[in-house]
Amino acid sequence: MIRDGRNRELLAGALATPLAVALVASGAPAASGALVWRAPTGQAAPTRSASPRQQLHSMSLAQRVGQLLMVGTPATHVSAGARRAITGHHVGSVVLTGRSTKGVAGTRQVVNELQSLVDRRSTAGVPLYVATDQEGGYVQVLRGPGFSRIPTALTQGTWSARTVKARARTWGNQLRRAGVSLNLAPVMDTVSRSFAPSNRPIGYYEREFGHTPHRVLMKGTAFANGMRAAGLQVAIKHFPGLGRVRGNTDVSSGVTDRVTRRHSGSIRPFRVGVRAGAHFVMVGTAEYAKIDKGTPAAFSHTIVTGMLRHDLGFDGVVISDDLGQAKQVQQWSPGRRAVKFIRAGGDMVLTVRPSTVAPMAHALIRRAEHVPAFRSKVDHAALRVLRAKNQADLEATASSAWPRLVVDGVLGPHTTRATQHWLGVIVDGIWGPVTTRAFQRRVGSSPDGVIGPHTVAAAQRFLGIRRDGASRLDHRTVRALQRYLNAHR
Repeated sequence: MIRDGRNRELLAGALATPLAVALVASGAPAASGALVWRAPTGQAAPTRSASPRQQLHSMSLAQRVGQLLMVGTPATHVSAGARRAITGHHVGSVVLTGRSTKGVAGTRQVVNELQSLVDRRSTAGVPLYVATDQEGGYVQVLRGPGFSRIPTALTQGTWSARTVKARARTWGNQLRRAGVSLNLAPVMDTVSRSFAPSNRPIGYYEREFGHTPHRVLMKGTAFANGMRAAGLQVAIKHFPGLGRVRGNTDVSSGVTDRVTRRHSGSIRPFRVGVRAGAHFVMVGTAEYAKIDKGTPAAFSHTIVTGMLRHDLGFDGVVISDDLGQAKQVQQWSPGRRAVKFIRAGGDMVLTVRPSTVAPMAHALIRRAEHVPAFRSKVDHAALRVLRAKNQADLEATASSAWPRLVVDGVLGPHTTRATQHWLGVIVDGIWGPVTTRAFQRRVGSSPDGVIGPHTVAAAQRFLGIRRDGASRLDHRTVRALQRYLNAHR
C-alpha cells in the first residue's frame, strides 16, 4: 500500500500493506506432526499429527472462511479490531502494518499476544500466519534492535545473487526470531529505467530489483531463496506485474495497464519464482486492458485461474493485494470484493482495515451456504492455507525458529526438523532425499541425494570438526550439527 506525495520518507509510513504469493502443492501428502491441532469446542481432537484435511473436516464453515482472511494490525500493538477479527470471526492470518522501531524483542511480544488469541473457538487451535512487508528501503515495516536496515531492492539488484541470498537469509532469521512466518516479498515487477520515475507503486520507491525481467528474476529469486533458507515463507508480488501502470491502486481508481499481455516477458520473473518454490503469490488490483479489460486482476478468473494456476502451474496460496481500503476496489462492497476474489480462484483475502472483516466473512459464508460450487472453492482454498501452514510449521515459529536441541548425537525427528528449518525445506521430521540434497548443497557436497563419505567429509569441514572418514552422519558429526543449529536459532 503506497501513498502518493513528494516526500518519500513521509510516505514510507503508508507503505504498510502487502503484495504477495505462496506455493504449497495442494495435491502433495501433508507433512505429519508439524502443526499442533486443537479441536473446536465440543469436538474431539484428532491425534497431535492431524493432517490438514483432518483439520479442515473438524472446522465449522465460519472457521474455514476465517482461514481465507488476513487482517491488518499496527506492528506496534494488537488493535482492538484485529483482536475481534480473530476471536469473533475466526480470522487465521494477520499482517503487521505501519512502522515499528520496537526491534525483534518488542515485535515478538506483539506476535505472542496475537498467538495467544488462538484457541479451539477462534481458529480451531491452528496457529496464525503472522506476515509483514520487509522488502527494504521505503518498505520495511520492522526496524529497531535486532533488525538490519535493509536497502532498496534496486540497490540489492546491484549485488551478486549469492550476496542477495546470504543477506536475505540473515534478514529472514531476524523475522523468524520475531515470530513472523510470512514475508510479503519479494517484488517481482519489472519497470523500465525510463518509466520508473512515473511508476508510482514500484519505480518511484525503487522497489524493483532491476529494469529487465532477467535481472528481476535472478535477484528476486535469490532474495526468496535466502528467506526460505531462514525457514520463512515468502509471497512474490504483484502478479501479473505493476511495472506498466502510472497510478497507485491504494489511492487511485481506474489504474490500468494497457501494455502487458498474457505471455509478455514481464511475466517471466513470476514463472521463475513459482518454479523456485514461492509459497504465496500476491495478485494486484490493477486492470489489464489486453488480458481482461475492465476487471481488476484480483477479480479476474482469466488472470488468477487461467494465467497463474494454469499457465504458470501455481498450486500454492494465492493472496490478494489489499481489498480493504484500496481505492481501486471501492466501487464494490467489502463482501462483494471477497466473494469475487475467491470465485476467481484466490485463496486468502488481505484487508488492512479490520472493519471490513465482518462483511467479508458474512458474505463468504452466505455464498458458501447457498452455492455448492462456491462452497467447494472455499473448502479447497482453506485446505491450501492449512497445508501451507503445515509446511511452515507455525507451532515452531510461535515459540522460536526451532526448539533448542539436546546435544545427544541422535539424528531423530527433532534434529531433523531443526535441520529442515535451517535448510528452508518442508518440515516433516523425516530425513529423505529432498532434505539430503538441500543439506549437501549447504555443506558444499554434490547434491546426489545419498549420504556417503564425500557428504560426511564436507559436513565435517563445514561444521569445523576433524574429518574422520566416516561414511554416514555418525554420533560425532550429529553432535556437531546439533551444536551448530543451537547456535544459529
